[in-house]
Amino acid sequence: MLPLLLVSMDVSVLYFAIPSISEDLRPGSTQQLWILDMYGFVLAGLLLVMGALGDRIGRRRLLLAGAALFGAGSVAAAYAHTAPALIGARALLGVGGACLMPSTLALIRNLFWDERQRAKAITLWTTVMATGISFGPVVSGALLEYYWWGSVFLINLPAMALLLVLAPLLLPESKGEARGRFDVLSAVLSLGALLPVIHGVKELAKDGYAPLPALGIGVGLALGAAFVHRQATLAHPMVDLTLVRSRAYGGSVLVNLLAMAATVGFAVFLTQYLQAVRGMSPFEAALWSLVPSAGVIVAAPAGGLLASRIDRAYVMGGGFAVSAAGFAWLTQARADSALWYVLTACAVYAAGLVTAMTLANELALGAAPPERAGASAAVLESGQELGGALGMALLGSIGAAVYSDDMSTTGASEAAKETLGAAVALSRPGDELLATAQSAFTHGMTWAAAGAALLAAGAAAVSWSLRRKA
Repeated sequence: MLPLLLVSMDVSVLYFAIPSISEDLRPGSTQQLWILDMYGFVLAGLLLVMGALGDRIGRRRLLLAGAALFGAGSVAAAYAHTAPALIGARALLGVGGACLMPSTLALIRNLFWDERQRAKAITLWTTVMATGISFGPVVSGALLEYYWWGSVFLINLPAMALLLVLAPLLLPESKGEARGRFDVLSAVLSLGALLPVIHGVKELAKDGYAPLPALGIGVGLALGAAFVHRQATLAHPMVDLTLVRSRAYGGSVLVNLLAMAATVGFAVFLTQYLQAVRGMSPFEAALWSLVPSAGVIVAAPAGGLLASRIDRAYVMGGGFAVSAAGFAWLTQARADSALWYVLTACAVYAAGLVTAMTLANELALGAAPPERAGASAAVLESGQELGGALGMALLGSIGAAVYSDDMSTTGASEAAKETLGAAVALSRPGDELLATAQSAFTHGMTWAAAGAALLAAGAAAVSWSLRRKA
């Protein structure tokens, strides 16, 4: 859990540090985007490779290597004196994270052979991952109150040092049988498929259609097709397509993708709503955004308890149905809605999603053979990364389209008609333009919530289709 918490925190820890970094390193607009995104891109692109590598050389060995790389990347990032140096350090952090993430889940698969014990362990794994993403901005905001921006990276060092000392003492080594040579071409194809697709989707979500990101997605999909074809023809493939096609494992990967699309795609709207509509400071908004985590802490263990008595597919479907209800609740939010109304709805959808995703992870790992636990965990996590990128593109486009349509009849500038941030910058508190923009953004947020509800309902339908033992 120790590396998992830090790796998931690093996804969001820079949200509040970017202004300080910009003032100190003076990055260009493109460099600033790469500082934010490089970690996630490298992490997502290398998951499949590192998962398969861990099955060969040992998951504990890969975990220790990842801890060393993550620690080195943290030091390099904290003391980077130029924007390119920081981008390179974030890439190194991504390599370390890609070693750590599938190793943690694969070790759980091989440490806990009893289904009930494994269910509890995976419940904790999912809860810690969700908590880490939520705590990243809070930790960042708290550190920046007293220290310089490099402190958000140095906080990783004591934990990684502790991991390097304790892991050899507490964790047994586990690995699969090395069948055939490691297929370097498959590794290159997987990296070449995931990186341009995720990068292209995120670029389209931020800036609308552009030829280069669209071309990148096309190239990525072509390389992905070549990767799948190669796995189907190899005697010892990196990814077992027979496992992916099974209802238990393949269905779990699909519902996780849909769940991440809903939660990541909507999270952007909640952050902006708390700051630009409710008028909170970044740190205050980060603290309030922790409220929905209370629902997660209660619901995840309750879901595991229910799954021990009822077919887990029914409980998974029920969790996604609850999350769909929470998103549907948010479709009624308004700019002047009470804060408790919005946060309670968020707690409902978060509780349902994390409960269902916990059971989906458990179902997928239970279906995967122990000797391929690393690769199986990596496919599951790659699906989550892809789902997050797709959710940002889909729900972000919906919200932006509604906002622009509502603002089109106003006399605002073109910049204010495109984003709420521009409208806030160009107006003063109490201005009619600001009130109109806040109302338009909230209207867009409700439509994004409707899209998220449909995604969650789709995940519920897929879950219920798995009710017969696969």
